Amino acid sequence: MSRALALSLLSAVSRYSRLHTIAARQFNFAAVRPTRSFARPFVWGTVSVLSAALLLQSASTIHLDAPATVGDEFESDPATSIHFPKTLRIPSKSPLPAHSLVGTGVRTVSFLGVKVYSVAFYADLQNPKLNISVTATPQEKVEHIIRNTSCVLRIVPTRNTSYSHLRDGFVRALTARLQTAKSRGKLSPATESAAQSPLRQLKSIFPTTAIAKGHPLDIHLTAPTGDPDQPRSLVFLDLGVVEGDWVAEEFVLAYFEGDGISPPLKRSTLERLKTFGK
Repeated sequence: MSRALALSLLSAVSRYSRLHTIAARQFNFAAVRPTRSFARPFVWGTVSVLSAALLLQSASTIHLDAPATVGDEFESDPATSIHFPKTLRIPSKSPLPAHSLVGTGVRTVSFLGVKVYSVAFYADLQNPKLNISVTATPQEKVEHIIRNTSCVLRIVPTRNTSYSHLRDGFVRALTARLQTAKSRGKLSPATESAAQSPLRQLKSIFPTTAIAKGHPLDIHLTAPTGDPDQPRSLVFLDLGVVEGDWVAEEFVLAYFEGDGISPPLKRSTLERLKTFGK
């Protein structure tokens, strides 16, 4: 029951009570006393019910409007106030290590300044294969982490969008990485050819449905196996898997190339990695 409707009913009940009392005094019928005796408990009973409804509604409103708090287990993206757990555990049939939050940031459409999504970068920082000096640059550290351990990108849209929109952005980023690597002479014909099938996989796994504001999309980069017959994979949770070392690694590295897909993510990640290493 809305507050306005409840107040309207209270007003109507009050008018009814006054009119009934006036009529009884004017006509002084013998039947008035029983009628007044019946009306009074009815009126006060109605008032009690409506008052209780208003109190319940008020209590609910206070509860819903209470501000959310961020405890020690979460970190908030300052640009969007979206919260990310400091430790992320990916559900899997085989046990996976806990991933530590390394950085957060917002992705914006540059020519409009529209916030598209918040993104967090996680990594298994306890992996013994991570062997990098504390004196290395933060850029060297993040590249070493991506190439040598399990990582996760958690993307949380700031507005309702579509999987197709996200897919198109991912494909553009990887296509640009492919062209840049070729222009720098860092992409062999064999690697370029091997990347085509994973790129097609990437285009095909996304549904044509919408993804709601605030719904997280986790993208897991599996750890290297050391076996050339078992390439690294990008696991888009609940969507599908893309297999291929180059595509899997470059997908995550794209967030830290140049200004990065999300400059705030790159800045916060590199800042936190300044003291990381042995």
